[in-house]
Amino acid sequence: MCGIVGAIAQRNVTPILLEGLRRLEYRGYDSAGMVVLGQDGLQRVRTVGKVEMLARALDAQPLDGLMGLAHTRWATHGAPSERNAHPHIAGGRIAVVHNGIIENHTDLRAELIASGASIESDTDTELIAHLIHQTLETQTELMAAVQACLARLRGAYAIAVIDQATPDRIVVARAGSPLVIGVGIEEHFIASDSAALLPVTQQFRYLAEGDVAEVRRAGVRILDRSGNLAERPIHHSQLTQESLDRGAYRHFMLKEIHEQPRVLAETLEGRLTGGQVLPDMFGPDAEALFGQVRAVHLVACGTSYHAALVARYWIEALTGLPATAEIASEFRYRQPAIPAGTLLVTLSQSGETADTLAALRLSRELPYLSRLAICNMPESSLVRESDRVLMTRAGIEVGVASTKAFTTQLVALMLLTLCIGQAQTLAPEEVARIVTDLRALPHQVEQVLALEPSVAALATRLVHREHALFLGRGVEYPIAMEGALKLKEISYIHAEAYAAGELKHGPLALVSEAVPVIAVAPNNALLEKLLSNLHEVRARGGELLVFAGAGANLTATPGVRVLSLPVPLSMLSPVLFTLPLQLLAYHVAVLKGTDVDRPRNLAKSVTVE
Repeated sequence: MCGIVGAIAQRNVTPILLEGLRRLEYRGYDSAGMVVLGQDGLQRVRTVGKVEMLARALDAQPLDGLMGLAHTRWATHGAPSERNAHPHIAGGRIAVVHNGIIENHTDLRAELIASGASIESDTDTELIAHLIHQTLETQTELMAAVQACLARLRGAYAIAVIDQATPDRIVVARAGSPLVIGVGIEEHFIASDSAALLPVTQQFRYLAEGDVAEVRRAGVRILDRSGNLAERPIHHSQLTQESLDRGAYRHFMLKEIHEQPRVLAETLEGRLTGGQVLPDMFGPDAEALFGQVRAVHLVACGTSYHAALVARYWIEALTGLPATAEIASEFRYRQPAIPAGTLLVTLSQSGETADTLAALRLSRELPYLSRLAICNMPESSLVRESDRVLMTRAGIEVGVASTKAFTTQLVALMLLTLCIGQAQTLAPEEVARIVTDLRALPHQVEQVLALEPSVAALATRLVHREHALFLGRGVEYPIAMEGALKLKEISYIHAEAYAAGELKHGPLALVSEAVPVIAVAPNNALLEKLLSNLHEVRARGGELLVFAGAGANLTATPGVRVLSLPVPLSMLSPVLFTLPLQLLAYHVAVLKGTDVDRPRNLAKSVTVE
């Protein structure tokens, strides 16, 4: 989950590397560092903390060179410290940055120490530098030395290497973690995310799994996992620098919350016609495929898993087909039963989530009908390796706590559900009704977001609490889970979600005046049962914050605060009830003074297991 950026050019690369790190800081911010190769050889600066600390250090100790590497770290091996920060240098000659985890690091460390290597850090990354340095004692070519070293590594990695003795190239490799090469005019760049390089290029080559590349000013040579020359096409990125600016908003998270009406409309654009959904969005023969589906397995992590849970309700209710939703890190370590005709659906905002990618790759050995990805990043590994893809069109999401990526996933999953239903037994009038609701959704989202001042007022009830419970029933239970996740992610308040009917089976013991309960209460068939659960809370002295659907007729009383959403009940209510929970978490975090966009211990793209 660390951020890598590198450059080889005919100008000082330090400003390029520093700006790239700023744009990658969502991937890790425990420590940061930079190394450049200049007239005096390798020069390195490393600091603990965010990239701004590195920028201050560089003001005091400027670096100047035509080639260099930089890194922002999310700690895995070794606590955040200057000696554990990347880049790591071996023998005064080899500099390495790395994203990922080397699983056999213990054996490699013992071997290197026994051979006389002087290891200064607790990281697995430094071991790579020493391995390459030792290999160069008998192998004169840097790329060959890197390949020999990679053959000894077990785990996931994206690495970049420079050698003081060969100052005209950077060698990079990827296996399990993303890496992209930016193409310039007589200059090249590398990064773990193309967004880092937008100030200098929009032309990118995306390395495939197992690739090793030699990057020079004038060109790039790429070898595939078998050691054969490979041509990776140049793609023109549609991302813009403006998408990485906060604009008038205090935080990226708030900006991204308020972008939801637009991105939901863009996710729907060109995918609806009349009262139907266009199956061609999944490929030219998708309708025939969907007619063969007999079951659906949804696999994801974190927020995307909550979207999968919502989709399970939708798929079973609208198509009559069995659906399961599973956490990717669990799915990949068990032996799932796969009925004939099962469609695998993977979800990931980044498309680089390690466990979800591993599940997809494992599925190649299993008898799935097809493998479909729902993703927000068109150039990602998940997209490239899936049989079929639906892009969510959320645009780049900088805030670590996902908002617009989640709601666009929900809309994409409803489109998938309707396509399967259309191809099987779902009545045309039912499809048309939901399509009408989809068309109305962006405006309804605007209406709910207009309640922000009222949500901000409710946030004052939580800011001094240490615990909170979230309740939901039916399809709103995963939304309660998502609300609890948002609150704990950015405010550091311990929050848990429960199906409201489970309250009396244990969680009710936690209810007291000190533990507020946040409830999602649409005006649906389960409302009366939910109200009974809320009465149980009040009888134990618990304070209630209730987000109610239009027509629910809930009124505020002492200890009960109610905010009604001005939108009608529909199958899409989970999208709408997500919004006040996002705003609630945001405003609680602001009141507590936490780092909203970059919460402690977390990173945006989880590219390690």
